[in-house]
Amino acid sequence: MWKRDEAVRPASGQPAAPQPPAAVSGGAGSPRSEVSYQMEKDIVNIGKSVVIKGELNGSEDLTIEGHVEGTIQLRDHVLTIGPNGRIKAQVFAKSVIVLGEVTGNVTASEKVDIRDNGSVDGDLVAPRVAIAEGAHFRGSVDMQRKGAAAAAPPSPAKPVAASAAPPAQPQAQAAAARQ
Repeated sequence: MWKRDEAVRPASGQPAAPQPPAAVSGGAGSPRSEVSYQMEKDIVNIGKSVVIKGELNGSEDLTIEGHVEGTIQLRDHVLTIGPNGRIKAQVFAKSVIVLGEVTGNVTASEKVDIRDNGSVDGDLVAPRVAIAEGAHFRGSVDMQRKGAAAAAPPSPAKPVAASAAPPAQPQAQAAAARQ
C-alpha cells in the first residue's frame, strides 16, 4: 500500500519537514471533507416518497423532492424544489429555486429562480426573478425593491412642483413688462 509520507520524503536522506497531521491524512477525516460535511448538515432533504400536508416552518435550507401541500415558511433560508418535487402551497423564503413543480404563490425576500424544466403556476413576489429557457411559468411577477414603499410618496410631489413652476414665469414676465 502506498503511503503519502514515503512518497514525499527527500531522497538525500534528510528528514522531511514536519507537516500538520490534517494535511497528511487524505481520508474521511481531512479538513476538506469535514467542511463539506458541515455545509451539508445544514441542508435538510425531504425525499421522493414523503408527503406533507399542513404547515412547514424551518430555520435551515431545505430541499424538497417529495410532495408538500399547505404553507412553507423558510423566511431566512433557501428552499429548493428538486426535479421530483411537487408543491401545492404558499411559499415564503429568502430564496426559492424551482426544478420541479410549484402550484401556488411564491414570495422571496431575495430571489426566485425557475430553472430548466421547472414549473410555477402562481404569482411571484421577489426583488429578483430568473426564468430559464425551457421553464414553465403562469402567473404574475411583482419585483418589489426593498424600500420601494418609502420612495413612492415623493414621486407624486415632483409633478405637482413642476406644474407650479410654469405659472410663476408669466408673473415674472408681467412684472418685468411693467417696469
